[in-house]
Amino acid sequence: MSLQVEKLEKNMAKMTVEVPAEQFDAALKTSYNKNKSKFNIPGFRKGKAPQAMIEKMYGVGVLYEDAAGEAIDASYEQAMTESGLDIVSRPEINIDQIEKGKPFIYTATVAVKPEVTLGEYKGIEVEKAKPEVTDADIEAELQKVQEQNSRLVTVEDRGVQDGDQTVIDFEGFVDGTPFEGGKAEDYPLTIGSHSFIDTFEDQLVGKGLDEEVEVNVTFPAEYHAAELAGKPALFKVKIKEIKVKELPELNDEFAGEISEFETMDEYKADVKAKLAETKQQQATTENENNVVQKAVDNATMDIPEPMIDQQVRSMVEDYARRMQSQGITLEQYFQFTGMTMDQLQEQMRPQAEKRIQTRLVLEAIVAKENIQASDEAVDAEIGKMAEAYKMEADKVREIMGEAGINQMKEDLAVQEAVDFLVAEAKLV
Repeated sequence: MSLQVEKLEKNMAKMTVEVPAEQFDAALKTSYNKNKSKFNIPGFRKGKAPQAMIEKMYGVGVLYEDAAGEAIDASYEQAMTESGLDIVSRPEINIDQIEKGKPFIYTATVAVKPEVTLGEYKGIEVEKAKPEVTDADIEAELQKVQEQNSRLVTVEDRGVQDGDQTVIDFEGFVDGTPFEGGKAEDYPLTIGSHSFIDTFEDQLVGKGLDEEVEVNVTFPAEYHAAELAGKPALFKVKIKEIKVKELPELNDEFAGEISEFETMDEYKADVKAKLAETKQQQATTENENNVVQKAVDNATMDIPEPMIDQQVRSMVEDYARRMQSQGITLEQYFQFTGMTMDQLQEQMRPQAEKRIQTRLVLEAIVAKENIQASDEAVDAEIGKMAEAYKMEADKVREIMGEAGINQMKEDLAVQEAVDFLVAEAKLV
C-alpha cells in the first residue's frame, strides 16, 4: 500500500491510497466467494461457476463493489496510522481507479482535529453565582412531593379535561386509507402534553368515557414521513380510561407519612436545608461553566463541518438510546411530534459545536499547563466503576484495556483543567 496526504483548507485533508494490484485481485476473489451463489450460469450448479465465467457473463465489474469495500476495509486503518493525521470524522470515499489486474486507488477526505489558539484563560473574571433558596423554591419542592405522592382516580361522570391522564385506542387514515404507524391500542396520553400532532389532544377535551371520537388534524409540511407531509388525516379514537391526579393535603399528617418529621414546619425546614445544599452544588457547576465558557470565547479555532456532523450523529444516537430505555423508538418519537431527523440534527448542532469547542480548549490547556491525571486519580475512578458494576478493580482494568485507561486519563486531565481554571478565576 502506498499513501499520499494532501492538507486542505479548513482543517480538512485528503489521503490518496493505492492498493497493489495483487491485493485488489485477492479482494475480487473474496468478493467472488461471497457472491458466487447469487449467480445462475447455464451448465453450472448454483455457486459452482468459476469466477472467470461469472465475469464473462455479467461483466468484470459485477464483483467490484464488494471487492472495493474489502480493499478499503483492509487498508484504511493502516492509512490513518501512516498519515499521522488526527482524524475526527468519517471519511468521504471516492474511487479513482478500479480495474482487475491494476492497483486499486481511492481517496479519503477527512476532517482533522483543529489547532486551538488560546486567549486569556488565567485570572478570568466572572460574576459569581449566588445560591439562594426562596419561598417559591420551597413551595415548588412541596408541590413536587405532592405530585409524587398523588394517586390516580378514575373519572366516569365527566368528560376529558386538560391535565387528565387517558388511555385511548386510535387508528389514523389519510384519504380514507390507514397508514403505517397510525394505529395503537391502550395508548397512555396525558391531555395537554402536546405529544401528538396539531390539535389532536384539544379535540378530546369534553369527550366522555367509552366515547368514539373523530379527530381531524393536518400533518406538518416537513413531516418525517414524506407520504404524510402536509396532508389532512382523520383519527378514529376511543376513550377507554379517564384518570385525574388527586393530591394529598400538605399538613402535619402528610409530613409524618413521608418523612421522619412530625410537623410540616419541621419538614419544610429540612426541605429548605436540602435545597440550600442543591443550590450550592448548582452554583458551583454554574461558576465552572461560566469560567470555561469565557476561556472558550477567548480562544480561536476553525472547526471543520464534518467534525460537527460526527458529534451530532453521536448525540442523536445517545438520544435514541435514552428514548429506547423509555420504551419509545426514534421513529415513534418523530411520528408523535411531527419532527424530522433533519430538524432534530439541526436542533442539536449548536450544542454539538459547543461541546467540541469546550473539549478542544480544555485539551489545549491540559497540554500548555502539562496537566496529567495521577495514578491515584485513575485508581479512584476505577474503584468507583468497580463498585458500580460490582466487579473487582483488576477486572475493570482488564476489560478497559490500555486504550480505555488512556482515555480515562485524558478525561480526568480535562476535568483537572476545569478545576485549574476555576482556581485561577476571579469570581466577583
